[in-house]
Amino acid sequence: VCVRLVPALAEAGGCPVLRQLRIDWPCGSGGSALSDAVSSLKQALGRCPYAAAWEQGPGEAALPQDAVCAVSLKSFVEQQGLVGYDPNLDVLLVTEGKLWVLAELQQAVLQCTVRIPAVCRPLTSQTPFPSESCCSIVHVVSCEEEFQQQQLDLLWRILDPGTHTALQKHLVCGPVKVTNPSSPIGADQYFQLRKRQMYEASVMKYGELAQDEAWTEVIDTLTAAAIRFEMLSTAHRSQITLDLEDSSISTKGTKSGAFVMYNCARLATLFDTYQRAVERGTYPPLPPPSELNFSCLREEGEWLLLFNYLLPFPEVLQQAAQLPPPSKGIRITANTETVCKFLIQLSMDFSSYYNRVHILGEPFPHLFDQMFARLRLLGAVRDMFHSALATLHLPPLSQI
Repeated sequence: VCVRLVPALAEAGGCPVLRQLRIDWPCGSGGSALSDAVSSLKQALGRCPYAAAWEQGPGEAALPQDAVCAVSLKSFVEQQGLVGYDPNLDVLLVTEGKLWVLAELQQAVLQCTVRIPAVCRPLTSQTPFPSESCCSIVHVVSCEEEFQQQQLDLLWRILDPGTHTALQKHLVCGPVKVTNPSSPIGADQYFQLRKRQMYEASVMKYGELAQDEAWTEVIDTLTAAAIRFEMLSTAHRSQITLDLEDSSISTKGTKSGAFVMYNCARLATLFDTYQRAVERGTYPPLPPPSELNFSCLREEGEWLLLFNYLLPFPEVLQQAAQLPPPSKGIRITANTETVCKFLIQLSMDFSSYYNRVHILGEPFPHLFDQMFARLRLLGAVRDMFHSALATLHLPPLSQI
């Protein structure tokens, strides 16, 4: 989910917003550990065959005060046979600031390493981390920062030639623009604006809301869903234009994350109502699938849910969540829009079916076969909602 959210929000000073959106984003530990890492990188620069003093040409601006040395990225790329990097990469002026950023990346990797089988471990005396640890690194970066991030990637490879730096890939996102902004808007302002709009839209639909923790959690979840769908429904390579007007967010708009969450909650309410009726003795418990007569499902909408959603769902997940295998290039893609569009279309078709068909009918035995078959079908639809939302790190709502 960080595909679009991180470049759009983190670069705007949005770390608190990332937490509000339930994004677990790795970061360095800071403090003395970070200072020690910077010192180690400076020592590595002193031994680096690609490093040299910067030769200032006539008419060039004065060097930054924190300049350390120059590193020939072009020579490194050619010698290592790396492909996919910008051909304009040449000599990089290394500053203290770049080393601190690199040290933070190293610290983040230490938090993210995973165990891999011994047979997969490349053995090298240069590996700075334990040989059984490995980490794939994806630089999620806006298109405006792609060149600078490639510089950082190469500098990291040069100064820290461990196995983890060989697994770097770049996922580049298009820009996020705002229509007619009256003033620049930061990440936190954006989140709070969407939250206020979601609250007001909910008041219009449900009436005045109680100011309790339950409603606060619901509004926070709906806001996170709205923002995620707003940003992730577009392919990450394309530009997004955000409309921040009050009319741009709704609890019932069929293109919104709130609409998806609403329909997910309708299913939760349906099964909660059925379970309470079972406890009262109104309905018998739901039999196992092997005892059901699914030939009772004769509505076109029921077969549409099966053939258009339940059966192809594993393929949708595979397309959306599985990054390509390692290749010679450095760029990768991630199809977050696949899950978003799938959930929106599913919500529209489920809503149409649910509004037309009465699931929990009169408690007459001759109607139970059809009710049970429909409940089993919608139970599978509910589980599919939950699995798809989980790929976006969104919890399903039990009620709205």
